[in-house]
Amino acid sequence: TLIVYGVSINESITKLFLAGVLPGLVLAGLFMAYIIAWHYIRPSERPAAEPSVSLSRMIKDSRFLAPVLMLVFLVIGSMYFGWATATEAAAVGVVGALGLAALQRSLSMDTFLASLMGATRTSAMIALILMGASFLSLSMGFTGLPRALAGWIDDMQLSPIVLIAALTVFYIILGMFLDGISSVVLTMAIVEPMIRQAGIDVIWFGVFVVVVVEMAQVTPPIGFNLFVLQGMTKHEISYIARTAIPMVLLMVLMVIILVIWPELATWLPDNVRQGPSS
Repeated sequence: TLIVYGVSINESITKLFLAGVLPGLVLAGLFMAYIIAWHYIRPSERPAAEPSVSLSRMIKDSRFLAPVLMLVFLVIGSMYFGWATATEAAAVGVVGALGLAALQRSLSMDTFLASLMGATRTSAMIALILMGASFLSLSMGFTGLPRALAGWIDDMQLSPIVLIAALTVFYIILGMFLDGISSVVLTMAIVEPMIRQAGIDVIWFGVFVVVVVEMAQVTPPIGFNLFVLQGMTKHEISYIARTAIPMVLLMVLMVIILVIWPELATWLPDNVRQGPSS
């Protein structure tokens, strides 16, 4: 989503990735805190206890994750330390993944073709969405609607906080019917002039957009993660949607935290040396 957002507004992908690190850790911490609290508040609903595993056994078993983690650090780290642009880092990831699959003897012609077709489908989907968004942006430019909306908001003298609150509600409602990527590319033509007119940092806003549009993954009626969980747990979709509500509220809390402490999203991009943007 950050990549699509960066392409839509012509902003540095590396800066956006850096901006997402600290808010991502805070949001993960909120999720973990909720699960721990739920564990103690409702002990009757705890999952069945599993046999204890020694620390040495866990360390031994984690060796299977080490190559994957190294690949992640290589791809992300190459951008963070300025060794590669986002496009070059993607190429590093492809080569690294192929090498890792070859070392693990899971690389065959069938798996290679399957992964190639999967990447082609995803890229074609995003390219078509971006093409439609570009056409929409051009059409909006001819109509003057973005400039008119920006001027209208300026005339209303809305504070940035009020604007962010309105956009939060807007994206939550939109996310009930569209996936995250579509929500971003179909609205940036209108939203970008609005936030620039209000003086909102576009890097900070990218993190905000990711948080609010990812709520679309867990909000009915079209919450993709809800259907995935239904397939895994065999629960009714209504039950899964109810249990996802606290997670949505935690993401709303994350938006509030970002508004109160915007440095969470802006400190790393402003203080870490970066390579050229792609």
